[in-house]
Amino acid sequence: MQTALGIETVFKNIGLICKRNDSRIEHTLGKLMSFLDSQPVNVLTDTRNAHIRPGKRVIVTDRENLGKACDLVIVIGGDGTFLNAARSLADCNARVLGINLGRLGFLADVMPTKMVNCLKAVLRGHFEEEKRFLLNAVIIRNGKTVFEVVVLNDVVAHKWHIARLIAFEAYIDSHLVYNQHADGLIVSTPTGSTAYALSSGGPILHPSLNAIVLVPICPHTLSNRPIVVDGGSLVEIVMEKDERTEASVTCDGQTSIDLEPSDKILIQKRDKCLHLIHPMGHNYYTTLRTKLNWDWRKEQ
Repeated sequence: MQTALGIETVFKNIGLICKRNDSRIEHTLGKLMSFLDSQPVNVLTDTRNAHIRPGKRVIVTDRENLGKACDLVIVIGGDGTFLNAARSLADCNARVLGINLGRLGFLADVMPTKMVNCLKAVLRGHFEEEKRFLLNAVIIRNGKTVFEVVVLNDVVAHKWHIARLIAFEAYIDSHLVYNQHADGLIVSTPTGSTAYALSSGGPILHPSLNAIVLVPICPHTLSNRPIVVDGGSLVEIVMEKDERTEASVTCDGQTSIDLEPSDKILIQKRDKCLHLIHPMGHNYYTTLRTKLNWDWRKEQ
């Protein structure tokens, strides 16, 4: 498509997903819609954001259809908003761009002040695309699936609020890795390696790696360390049969379910990946240096 100025646009249908209950959304969304109104694009938002409808051409639909109908989805919020959006877009081919209103912004990396200029370039096809793989987490109880979810960051088996260890076994491709007493276990993608896994002593994995990292949380064995395994591995966590299980599984810090004795958690890479787009010149190491405050010289 071309604008009145003859500028070709590579995206026709643009979806909007916004963080709710944030006072900064209205101003940022207003600027965004003012720009999109001047472009030959269709704008869609999901029913959760139906109350926010600035602009002339906004179609309200459900989240599932949003991903199918759009070739670009813009997520306005922090990494939490981005994670929530990513799970719902898991089976779609839409490209995803994040506008950062959060604290760190590892995933939503475009600042509102640079949003319009960035989108001008993106609509002309000037952007960098990156694939991030997703996990599928399934909980099996008494031979039946009781829970299933798509994960971008991590799957965490953890204790409840009481100060008590949980007991479990961990398997990789049906091979026993360890019997463990710990506060929990994090199973993370490369994307999630800069989140909870990092704060628990895990390594940072480059997003392009086909790998999964297992990071124990406060293990009761001093020799226990994080393990990086092949991204195609099947990870299985089995809760102790006779354990007074007081544990839960939390996925991406947002979706949770309580566990029972002998529950099995099966975690495996999905076939489809998430397509992120970044401004031209995006560099992962620059992101790490900036977000994790590694450049001590800038303070001098």
